[in-house]
Amino acid sequence: MSLAVDIRHRVDRLVLDAAFDIRAPGITALFGPSGSGKTTIINAIAGLLRPDRGRIAINGRTVFDRDRRIDLAPSKRRVGYVFQDARLFPHLTVKANLFYGHKRNHNSPLSPSACAGIIEMLGIGALLSHRPNLLSGGEKQRVALGRTLLANPEILLFDEPLSALDRARKNEIMLYLEGLRDARRLPILYVTHAIDEVARLADRMVVIEAGRTLAGGSVFDMLGRTDLKPLAGQFDTGTVLLAEVAGHHPEGQVSFLECAGQRLVAPHLDKNSGSPVRLHIRARDVMIARDTPTNISANNILTVKVADIVENKSGVLDVTLALGDATRDKGRAIHALITAYSATRLGLAIGQNVYAIIKSVTVDGYPTGLVC
Repeated sequence: MSLAVDIRHRVDRLVLDAAFDIRAPGITALFGPSGSGKTTIINAIAGLLRPDRGRIAINGRTVFDRDRRIDLAPSKRRVGYVFQDARLFPHLTVKANLFYGHKRNHNSPLSPSACAGIIEMLGIGALLSHRPNLLSGGEKQRVALGRTLLANPEILLFDEPLSALDRARKNEIMLYLEGLRDARRLPILYVTHAIDEVARLADRMVVIEAGRTLAGGSVFDMLGRTDLKPLAGQFDTGTVLLAEVAGHHPEGQVSFLECAGQRLVAPHLDKNSGSPVRLHIRARDVMIARDTPTNISANNILTVKVADIVENKSGVLDVTLALGDATRDKGRAIHALITAYSATRLGLAIGQNVYAIIKSVTVDGYPTGLVC
């Protein structure tokens, strides 16, 4: 399962020069500021836009090649596209909307049981007789997603599907996207400029700025990079870590997690002991102490080593704090955003053993299909 993109295209003043490969199922976040060319890229993949130059291949099948004059119609690319707005047909019922693309798929239609499974997974069985005007924003997006999946695409494209939803509806849809990520073997390209969505959903990310591909890789590596302008200085930037549920408070107040040989406390997670989870720890929520903190409310006091100190912006430093054994847990680190004044006051230096202090209520834990 793969997607290969290498295209160049001019849109007004934006000169798009994007190249990246996705060679595994799961969610790849296409991340960058507004106007960086993210939507232009997925429109080109879907066949809604013809690039000036380049090539696009899905699962090894060339769908666009300007030099070879290959340009498959959108209907022949087997691409599923979920837009910012649901774009349901208002005169059709939910059931008719869902099966609109399925009925037109004559090459590889899903079986009735597979269709029923998608409807059950999205929790929209009770809505089949409704019209779109009776649905909430979250329900509309679930129906739009179901319609796309029932067309049996080879790849899914999402263009900021949560941008028009309030926080409650966003959380609702992200639960279904997590299930989709873990249950279906599809490559998913997810356009966003929201770090929290990347941290919760993505397995990989590609960073775009001003039409150019800056970098790509595992979300666990990428979110900790301080050399990428679109990531540096983001208020919600931080670290995504894989952890394992070690147990729960007897009264269900909190969950205890194991990560890189350290014990973390997070708000209660409805997962069995031994279950893998991903943690999002924001850099702005991490404090640093030179001496052992005592008599404080924060439950997470981690023994760490200062691995790097980089000026993020004027007066603000990004401090990389390594977790666990340097050899066994290579790359397992968290980040802290602190003022240069604090660093000077503490006398921070690379190689120092310090303590990272994190309030348990600021640790976001999400289920994951990845193995810790």
